[in-house]
Amino acid sequence: MRRLFWAFATGVPGVALLFMRVVTAAALAFRAGIGLSTTPLADGSAAILLLQIGAGLLLLVGLWTPVAGLLAAMLEGWMLVSRPQDPWPHILLATLGGALALLGPGAWSIDARLYGWKRVAIRARPTRAAEYDP
Repeated sequence: MRRLFWAFATGVPGVALLFMRVVTAAALAFRAGIGLSTTPLADGSAAILLLQIGAGLLLLVGLWTPVAGLLAAMLEGWMLVSRPQDPWPHILLATLGGALALLGPGAWSIDARLYGWKRVAIRARPTRAAEYDP
């Protein structure tokens, strides 16, 4: 899974990625919640909206961020084509999902804890001369 990420950004870029993930997840969940509360739903719309909520939750915690970002981008692209009224929220959320899929989750995510760069300390081995020193 590590090869899906360029790096786990720390500092200001990491905070920006965290903010971007939170805003994208909130917008996805809010728009899907509104879609679920309206009746009647078209065939298959509930499944798409539930997938949007799932992608939003994964982005919120930063788990499988490339997969969740790609899923969000694809779902919003589908919503853009299937529901042509007011295209700008779909374009914005598809762009944010694609950007998160390419940039990765940042340092403050579950992905960073599970798949982040690890530091391994290797102790120096004693030389053979030191082992046989009388």
